[in-house]
Amino acid sequence: MENTYFVTGIHTDAGKTVTSAFLQLVLDADYWKPIQAGDLDFGDTDRVKAWTGLPADRYLPERHRLKTPASPHYAARLDGIDIQLSDFTLPPCTRGSAPLIIEGAGGILVPINDRETVADLIKQINVPVILVSRHYLGSINHTLLSIKYLQAMDIEIAGLIYSGGDSPETVRIVGEQTGIWPLVELPEFEELTAAALRKVAEDLRPVIQGKLLNKINLQ
Repeated sequence: MENTYFVTGIHTDAGKTVTSAFLQLVLDADYWKPIQAGDLDFGDTDRVKAWTGLPADRYLPERHRLKTPASPHYAARLDGIDIQLSDFTLPPCTRGSAPLIIEGAGGILVPINDRETVADLIKQINVPVILVSRHYLGSINHTLLSIKYLQAMDIEIAGLIYSGGDSPETVRIVGEQTGIWPLVELPEFEELTAAALRKVAEDLRPVIQGKLLNKINLQ
């Protein structure tokens, strides 16, 4: 599916959900969270809805809704479910050929069962990745490891986004060592509101659309 991207992170709290909401606004996309573990009353899909203010029909149902906020393999075991890669195929978007943002669970090596990880799920769905990084002590190591692993798995990296904070040296060394420079750097939101996110999306829309939307025109 053209202009479909799988958003994954260098670790669980890298900022995948905020980035997914940002990308949904910028690309005028639909959104899909294949696995939700825990927070079933107000999960990531609900958060993205609240931050974007987009209609409910722009959100595709989760394939697995697990009760426990834990690694999907363990949360599924507690629910008596064995997650299989064959469970996952790209769902149709609500608007035909609209872009689609897919948000993963945790980082790329989080297990989804006793055999496979989120990286295997990405291979199964077979779409490019947008990797989300965040500036903290140790993030260079985590970012480089994530990039190297995705490359070793022959998974296309469509882009890298830094979520929150500012660290020019991190951006420089990761770019120098991998050749991957950020699509954008999202600010640290003092208060994450729909208005604040929409303002950032409006400011950065031309940059993202110019780099990602190679095959369709949403103007």
